Amino acid sequence: MEKLFETEAEEASSSSQDHKRWIEAQDTLRTRLITKDDFAWKLPKTTSREKAEELEEVEMLRYVGGVDVSFSKEDPTVACGTLVVLDIQNLQVVYEDFAIVTIAVPYVPGFLAFREAPILLELLQRMKKKDASPFYPQLLMVDGNGILHPRGFGLACHLGVLADLPTIGIGKNLHHVDGLTYSRVRQLLEAKENSTRDFITLTGCSGHIWGAAMRSTQDSLKPMFISVGHRVSLYTAIIIVKMTCKYRVPEPIRQADIRSREYLQKRQKGASE
Repeated sequence: MEKLFETEAEEASSSSQDHKRWIEAQDTLRTRLITKDDFAWKLPKTTSREKAEELEEVEMLRYVGGVDVSFSKEDPTVACGTLVVLDIQNLQVVYEDFAIVTIAVPYVPGFLAFREAPILLELLQRMKKKDASPFYPQLLMVDGNGILHPRGFGLACHLGVLADLPTIGIGKNLHHVDGLTYSRVRQLLEAKENSTRDFITLTGCSGHIWGAAMRSTQDSLKPMFISVGHRVSLYTAIIIVKMTCKYRVPEPIRQADIRSREYLQKRQKGASE
């Protein structure tokens, strides 16, 4: 029994040390965070003037990446990290890669990046070394939050800073920060004055704008939560999300999620046969 207590105490101490290191790492990385537009490319437009610019070989946003990590139902320590890149002109996948890994880092609310970011960074690095590097994403959508996060620095921020890529956080659930609650967001979406709007900004009690809640269809009350990751303003993030949405979530995230789960299932089925 004493050994059991000693083991639990050691694990608690180790966990406390991990949390301290993670907080310090987040604080350090946050000093490099850029929350405004910081990129050379332009957004695709439909006006004649912008078309003329495209003909003059101005760099346009074309390749948008999406990343996701799926976990095995049979063994939650086994995960599949996925990177897809879509051509924004037709929303077709032009590149995909996967990594099956065993994860030792536990899930701790607020510190998801320390569990998932290393997998996704490795996929980005691997792509740079391949012949597919011309498709390297100009922008990355992350299945996770950006600044809409208890510590203001979610997975999308963490990954964006380390990869030095413009990133957008796409959350399916709302972090309750600065007085923001899911019930309050639902009330705002249901309000008469917002009935024709496809998104509302998420302003906390402090007056700080944390992100936006967007509904993919006009009648939907189940929004996704968009927030700045790195090197992209919220305004630009909303425009790009709208451009890439066919269903509830933007296509880069949707394809990463679908393919990640399918690849994991195939690998596990093959291993059991």
